[in-house]
Amino acid sequence: SLATTELATGQLQGVIGIGGSAGTTIATSAMRSLPLGWPKLMVSTLASGQVRPWVGDSDLLMLNSVVDILGLNRISRSVLDSAARAMAGLVTLAPAPDSADDRRLVAATMFGVTTPCVERAKERLEEAGFEVLVFHATGNGGQAMESLIDDGLIAGVLDITTTELADELVGGILSAGPDRLTAAGRRGIPQVISVGATDMVNFGPPADVPSRFAERLFYEHNPTVTLMRTTVEENRCLGQQIAQRAASATGPTTVILPLKGVSAIDHVGEPFDDPEARDALFTAIRDHHGETELLELPLHINDPEFADAASARLITLIDHLD
Repeated sequence: SLATTELATGQLQGVIGIGGSAGTTIATSAMRSLPLGWPKLMVSTLASGQVRPWVGDSDLLMLNSVVDILGLNRISRSVLDSAARAMAGLVTLAPAPDSADDRRLVAATMFGVTTPCVERAKERLEEAGFEVLVFHATGNGGQAMESLIDDGLIAGVLDITTTELADELVGGILSAGPDRLTAAGRRGIPQVISVGATDMVNFGPPADVPSRFAERLFYEHNPTVTLMRTTVEENRCLGQQIAQRAASATGPTTVILPLKGVSAIDHVGEPFDDPEARDALFTAIRDHHGETELLELPLHINDPEFADAASARLITLIDHLD
């Protein structure tokens, strides 16, 4: 509460932390409670590894201390000097809040393999007067979107890319947790849901893929990302999850299906083309969507017409709610 008061009065303009595991945990917990855009920088011995537990959904910066925080030496002096200069720049150059933009916010989810769809849908939504926040569906992206929805900042959701559910189900590295695809339904926010990139589970380099998956179908997206094709049974489970979460929504909801493929590599002639898995996904959604509107289009997810249909449906849902 003291930080909030000082923030409001302009007495506090930025926060910087220095520490190891305990110090990083304590300092970043406070930083994550501060508003987006507000300068926050953590110098940490943990910054060269997986920083998601400390960064969470915030925009805080982490700087690797290189050496442990135990007195000063030629390395720590250089790092701490850089941290001080960075914070001075952040505080000095921080822009004033943009209070002039009163466009309603729409959240959208995207992956590399659904980019053409989301790019076109974003254009259509912007033409209709919305500002579009695109979240990379890498676990943290989905969590950030769910948090902003819960905070009441989002007017509508174009959830094209629900791939994080596959990682949560199967054990990939890009899960957004068990509450993914629940915030909009809980708050009654208009949403259009699709099945983008549910054909894949994400792992790191090939050597990091758990041995229990040795017999599965893989695609090397790049040297640090290995994709694994979801099975028929996994697609059946994913379809049921998506349909049930859509059916439990308290606001206007549409599920829209691209019957010719759910990602750039789930297409005729592409590595993850699997009609049986797609059919299991779509059938489960048909069986469990309840009263939720279901649109099935004989299109691939990256066809322009699919993006147009999805964005148009969300605009309609928002307009009708108004």
